[in-house]
Amino acid sequence: MPPAPSAWFEYPIRVQPHHTDYAGVVWHGTYVTWLESARIECLRAVGIPFEQLVSLGYDLPVVALDLRYRQPLTLGTSAIVKTRLAPMTGIRLSWLYEIETVGPQPQLCLTGQVTLVTVSMRDRKVVRRLPAEVAAMIAQIADYFEDPAIAPVEKAP
Repeated sequence: MPPAPSAWFEYPIRVQPHHTDYAGVVWHGTYVTWLESARIECLRAVGIPFEQLVSLGYDLPVVALDLRYRQPLTLGTSAIVKTRLAPMTGIRLSWLYEIETVGPQPQLCLTGQVTLVTVSMRDRKVVRRLPAEVAAMIAQIADYFEDPAIAPVEKAP
């Protein structure tokens, strides 16, 4: 069953030694890996394994990354990476993120937005008009979050 409108997909993590610096604080680049993992697992939960998109000849590279580090995560901490797709603007897919600790008083540790575009793997060029298969996948994600504003709107040529 899909989550409620504007709900988040949740991806649990636990800070391991290889995620941290010598002081036991999560290295800033680790967060990017967790965001990517959450996004890929969200797609899988929606019924769109990323490899399906690749098999159709498309990729979704990151074109913008905006993170706000609010509180550090430390060794052994459990947290939840939350993600959802924001309403589409043109050809850009923007994923919103929050990472918060698990516990009776969760702390917000990170907020962010990652923007992707659809690229043809054949020529590595940005796809200006979404192919029907990709548009259907985005509509499927919108249905998962029960938010019709996410789905791409077909523009007249």
